[in-house]
Amino acid sequence: MQATKLAVIAFAALLGAGALSSAYADTAFAAHHPRRDQVNDRLQMQHRRIHQEVKEGDMGRAKAMRLHRADRRVRLKERRFAARHHGAITRAEQARLNRQENHISHRIGK
Repeated sequence: MQATKLAVIAFAALLGAGALSSAYADTAFAAHHPRRDQVNDRLQMQHRRIHQEVKEGDMGRAKAMRLHRADRRVRLKERRFAARHHGAITRAEQARLNRQENHISHRIGK
């Protein structure tokens, strides 16, 4: 009886470890998915552009805050899309995010 309980516990631990390693593999893949990288690189570049405009005096802080808020919404949407697809985003989702980023980008230079 005692050996059976021990065998069941060992088997459960083995299954748990396998599930964790599988989840880690999905996470490692997701962290470097090319479509997510492209979207996040653009967001980072826009963040730098906003800071540069403020630093140069070409943009006020209020406008910068609005643009950062818009970028934050795009980033949150990207994360929600990725959560639906095991850490990846589809081409259509990437295109949608890029259109939103284009709109924000045009507002930075004005």
